[in-house]
Amino acid sequence: MKSLSPTALRILEARYLRRDSLNRVAESPKDLFRRVAHAVAQAEAAFSSLDEVDYYENEYYRMMSDLEFLPNSPTLMNAGKDKGQLAACFVLPVPDSIEGITKAVQQMTLLHKTGAGTGFSFSSIRPKNDPVSSTGGLASGPVSFLKLFDNATDVAKLGRQRRGANMGVLRVDHPDVMDFIRAKEEGGLENFNLSVAVTSHFMRCLKKGTTYPLVNPRNGKIVRFVPAREIFEALCKAAAATGDPGLLFSDEINRHNPTPQLGALEATNPCGEQPLLPYESCNLGSINLSALVNQGEFDEERFEILIDLAVRFLDNVIDVNHYPLPEIQKLTLGNRKIGLGVMGFADMLMKLDIPYDSAKARSLATTTMKLFLKRCRQASMSLAKQRGAFPNYKGSALEKLRMPPIRNSTLTTIAPSGTLSLIANTTGGIEPAFALCYYRKFLEGEEALEILPTFLARMKAEGLNDRELFAKIAETGSVQGLAGVPKKLQELFKTAMDLKPVDHVKMQAVFQKYTDNAVSKTVNLPEDATWEEVYQVYMSAYEQKCKGITVYRYGSHGDQVLSLGKAPKKKKTRAVLAGEAEACDYCITYL
Repeated sequence: MKSLSPTALRILEARYLRRDSLNRVAESPKDLFRRVAHAVAQAEAAFSSLDEVDYYENEYYRMMSDLEFLPNSPTLMNAGKDKGQLAACFVLPVPDSIEGITKAVQQMTLLHKTGAGTGFSFSSIRPKNDPVSSTGGLASGPVSFLKLFDNATDVAKLGRQRRGANMGVLRVDHPDVMDFIRAKEEGGLENFNLSVAVTSHFMRCLKKGTTYPLVNPRNGKIVRFVPAREIFEALCKAAAATGDPGLLFSDEINRHNPTPQLGALEATNPCGEQPLLPYESCNLGSINLSALVNQGEFDEERFEILIDLAVRFLDNVIDVNHYPLPEIQKLTLGNRKIGLGVMGFADMLMKLDIPYDSAKARSLATTTMKLFLKRCRQASMSLAKQRGAFPNYKGSALEKLRMPPIRNSTLTTIAPSGTLSLIANTTGGIEPAFALCYYRKFLEGEEALEILPTFLARMKAEGLNDRELFAKIAETGSVQGLAGVPKKLQELFKTAMDLKPVDHVKMQAVFQKYTDNAVSKTVNLPEDATWEEVYQVYMSAYEQKCKGITVYRYGSHGDQVLSLGKAPKKKKTRAVLAGEAEACDYCITYL
């Protein structure tokens, strides 16, 4: 088993390791990985011999304990437990009725208790001041119900292993879209990320400078026409001010919907990387690319082995999972979506001496993801020969494309892997490093200087193992323009805010091209960034065929999980940033 960092040990003890009736830690990290490997391997028994079950349990244990692969947090927390719910991502329907909305709130609370995140489209709810025939009154609109879901998440926080996180989506043609766009400007909605679902029609109207129709979802009638630019500018200004809303490019998402016969994809999980149908779930996992670099070489052979094992692992999770709702069980087993991704990409680049914002980095991302997607599909097709294709394969887009029967309707997702990357001691998802040196603060009030391991190793190799220098770097997290740090290291070790926004988008677009689902990626902007810069980022993401886009202007709200210098004191308004840790159990402040 690979040694764990002090931070990883504290996180595991606080949130993942089993406890006894007296709330004492009752398992070690080694026990945790064995528990998960054993539970997931039990799905093999239906298709394999007992020797094969043991073989896969040991392989699963090895890749987790060596920090080469980690599944999403609910799997680590709940596998092997009675009625363990193992998936991370859910989308629930929100119909245009009080009864349906109340039901959705209850189901959300049930899922949050298992450590999962939820997404909702509020686009079916009639607009504010629309007549309600059953009561003779007027509707309060989707934003008012968004607050209801947020308050319910607050009430259910106590005693959970993870705080609740939600995604709220509204179509750009909804009459209340402007209220939705500005929903966070006065604070609140701390448990929600917001995204506006924009259509290709809207983007064409924006480019042409024409108006766009707003449509009442209750009757399908056009309410009024609004200049598309007015909506988009308001959206960009709100995102610059609060970090919300992001964009979902709904037509691009649905062009890749594997099961259009079952309906359109209208919402995603909290960080936007997993579009799902109502009542659909998905379990995620990430391969640690950084762990596969040895002496300046990437171990492609081990990478392919890990892909095969991880696809099999995640497919098994579908079968050993306990489903809290019958509707979720039916659709999840019917489509068998999995979301295998990567973490430690930026760390891998650093180990290979490749700057994140270089053409060489994007070329490597292309090569890596081409292999990744191809091998994932081969692994899933191989499973289909033994276990059968996903039940909704017939009539699916994959069948119409004459793809051979495949076990899983989707395979790849790039998740933020925030907490997982802390456990693995690497960078999250495909994000660049947020800071190279920083002080980590824990709830207990303790504080420790931490240094990105790859950066520390390189500084030592250059004879720069100077604690005073590291403390100086921790003031900003960056080495750009810092005396005493060689130019070649300044070029290689760029942090998220050292990069130009366009380079963030370019990298996201490369990964999206070879990802079945979507890519979680935050475009970090400096504190003085303008809404016009947000406008350019959003347009660039659309033109490069991303499925969604999120920006975050540094300091746009207080209590942010990752901060440089003194943390802003404004009220927090964004639930989970893609580049942040999944959990906020630890206040990570860069001083």
